[in-house]
Amino acid sequence: MFALLLIGMLAADNSVSFAHPVKADQVVLVKSQRTLTLLSQGNVIRTYKVALGGAPVGAKEQQGDHKTPEGHYVLDRRNSKSRFYKSLHVSYPNEQDRQKAAKNGTSPGGDVMLHGLPNGFGWLGAAHRAMVWTDGCIAVTDAEIDEIWDLVADGTPIEIRP
Repeated sequence: MFALLLIGMLAADNSVSFAHPVKADQVVLVKSQRTLTLLSQGNVIRTYKVALGGAPVGAKEQQGDHKTPEGHYVLDRRNSKSRFYKSLHVSYPNEQDRQKAAKNGTSPGGDVMLHGLPNGFGWLGAAHRAMVWTDGCIAVTDAEIDEIWDLVADGTPIEIRP
C-alpha cells in the first residue's frame, strides 16, 4: 500500500507543470501607429499603445531633436531607479548613427529609453498617450512597463520602424 501511494505521488509530481509566461525575443515599435509589440518566435505576445517625443516623424539625427530613432537596436540594460517608473535603455546610437551625426557635425545624442510615466504621475495612466511629451523616448503606463519588464530580457532586439 505504501509503495502504491509513493508511486502515485511521484507520478503526480512528474505531471505537474508550472505555467511560465512566454518571454519576448523581439520587440517592434511602429512609430506611425504608436504601437509597441512584443514577439516570441514571430508570434505576438502583447501590443501596447505608446507616447513618443515632440517630433515623432522621422529618425533621430542629433541630440535634442526630440525624435525617436529608427532602425535596429537592442534593449541592453534596465534602470529601476530612473526619474521615470522603470526604464529599459535602447542601444541608440549605433555605429551608423554615430557616422551620420559626425558627417553632419552634430552629436547623435543618446539615453533613449522605453519607460513608464514620470515618478509620481502614474495616476495619469493611459491619458498620457494623448500628448507627444517625451524627448525621443517611448512611453507606456506604469502597469505596462511592469509587464514589459518581466517579459523582455536585457539583450532583446528592438526594431523601430517609421
